[in-house]
Amino acid sequence: MNIRLIARILVFIAGTLFQAHGYELRDGAYHVFVSDEIQEVLNMAATNASVKTIKVHEGLYFPKTQRQALIYLNRRHSGIHLQGIGHPVLSAANPEIADRSSVSYPAVVNHVVYLGDGLSTNTVLEGFRLTGANHYVTNSLQNEMEPDQSVRKGRFYFGDGGAIKIYHRSYPVLRDLEIVDNYASPCAGGISIQQEGANQDFVTIENCVFKNNRCEVTGAALDLLWGSAARVINCLFVGNFSNTGPDIGYNPYKNNGALTVFPRSKVIVRRCTFTGNRNGVDDMGNASEYLQSLFVGNTLEAGTPGQTRFELDLQHGATVRDCVISGRLADPFNSVSATNNQVNPPGLELDGGFTPKGDQFKNLGYR
Repeated sequence: MNIRLIARILVFIAGTLFQAHGYELRDGAYHVFVSDEIQEVLNMAATNASVKTIKVHEGLYFPKTQRQALIYLNRRHSGIHLQGIGHPVLSAANPEIADRSSVSYPAVVNHVVYLGDGLSTNTVLEGFRLTGANHYVTNSLQNEMEPDQSVRKGRFYFGDGGAIKIYHRSYPVLRDLEIVDNYASPCAGGISIQQEGANQDFVTIENCVFKNNRCEVTGAALDLLWGSAARVINCLFVGNFSNTGPDIGYNPYKNNGALTVFPRSKVIVRRCTFTGNRNGVDDMGNASEYLQSLFVGNTLEAGTPGQTRFELDLQHGATVRDCVISGRLADPFNSVSATNNQVNPPGLELDGGFTPKGDQFKNLGYR
């Protein structure tokens, strides 16, 4: 029999079987709807050498059981393109099974999405709204979720990253996401990147909105733990606040920003806007780059009281070029040159879409 004919018959049979289970396989992609389990389709795509695109249609997707993540990808899922159609909502919350007496109510997973060890740069998550994380913590499903058991996992691994946790040798692309109303403890209500020195490549975050995310300690929207690397392109950070406490024992972190960069980590921030947060960026590394970005009005009253707000806190220096900074700088190494940047420019005003008005600010910040 002709090989092409055999292939067509197999594709037809596979498509019929998937439709019978509620999934559709057509146009070179799996199609997922609200009655389906995304994780089941992710696992199917992991074993399919030719179909790696999953299109998730609009609606609310939430966990039916208490576990560590609503969905997870690890090395066997590398190369999968998980795409939202109509901006479906991925939530950490399920009030029907959550413990109403717990401070984590109504969340029932640690992370909305877990992106584990072994994901290459052709692994893509795009077109979703991620919400509902509220410092729920469990260590269930570890062997299934993260096959690499050689690395010791501690409090930051389980607790950080309410919306998204990115772990070890993981370099996914995150695109067109709304990361809204998530809380985590200790760090990163939004995204926690924990590469632990396995930063041979970057996590890429582009065209994303981080709004109203919170955390007990550092990096309310985005936290790069030591030895991590990320590119952040055309993103908006608004209304995020760190340092919510409680302040138990010795804690050197009392005044952090929407984005926190730890020592031995590097971030490249290009065409982003930080406004209305409790501080903008605190960077403890010395290799980051901030380009064509806007830092204005990051004076939100929240978190540990009695702290002086800042737009940029560059403890060990950074490259800062073609940026607008309107507010306080902590810049002991004079990284921010008035020649290459606009510092406290007169007449700076943002419109309802957080775009600066005036030609002098053209091509700067989030669009």
